[in-house]
Amino acid sequence: MRIYLIGYMASGKTRMGQEVSALTGYPFIDTDELFEERYRISIVDFFERYNEDSFRKIEKKLLLETLNYDDAVIATGGGIPCFFDNMDIIKKNGISIYLKMNLISLVDRLSVIKKKRPLLKNIATPELESYIRAQLVEREMFYSQADYTVDVEIITANDIIRLIST
Repeated sequence: MRIYLIGYMASGKTRMGQEVSALTGYPFIDTDELFEERYRISIVDFFERYNEDSFRKIEKKLLLETLNYDDAVIATGGGIPCFFDNMDIIKKNGISIYLKMNLISLVDRLSVIKKKRPLLKNIATPELESYIRAQLVEREMFYSQADYTVDVEIITANDIIRLIST
């Protein structure tokens, strides 16, 4: 079984994915980490040298590579479900779980690490909340297609296992 964790950046997909992987014994794949290992460049540097469109095309290729695994826990980049037909691919090939986090928690987390996030690094801190809010509005139509939506601030990896086992 492929378990796709989707959600906005910094919503805990990697941490939760590692925990679910440990409980299931399935390999863990983080598409952002896979990108950086494969292309030997940080996502921030890639955005500076190339562009978002090129990045999104590579992300789609990485998503398609996850289909080579029969069993895996996959933490997607925050934008993967929102481009091309990626959400359809996710839904047809695994169980999707939207790790939803409230706006204030996202702003708190991202304000500390925004320099590592290419879409946020040039956003002034006072504008960060309105930027994230606007992006969430755009992305919610994709995220909400997930098989399950969970509040990442209260759910545990064991809860996710129980959820997908029923």
